[in-house]
Amino acid sequence: MISLITPSKAQKKLAEQTRARRLQMELTQAGLAERSGVALPTLRKFERTGIISLESFLKLHMVLGGLDDILKATQIKEENFSSIDDVLDANNTPTRQRGKRK
Repeated sequence: MISLITPSKAQKKLAEQTRARRLQMELTQAGLAERSGVALPTLRKFERTGIISLESFLKLHMVLGGLDDILKATQIKEENFSSIDDVLDANNTPTRQRGKRK
């Protein structure tokens, strides 16, 4: 599936959504930084530019209550079969445990 959103636009959108959630919870930047263990300048930079480490991003969402949603969003979807024909038509080759080298 091809996405039309660039990584930099996605970063800014995540920053906007994180800021909106913070404001919805009526937290100041300083309050969220203190509760999450993320440095205040790091949080300010994230809300302004969208740039942050994954660890800090997850710490923020642990406080804001979105950590489970992030984990669910990256979870691999299991195939659900509705008939025996779906099972027979499915590709039964085992999934690779490592990528192809190029």
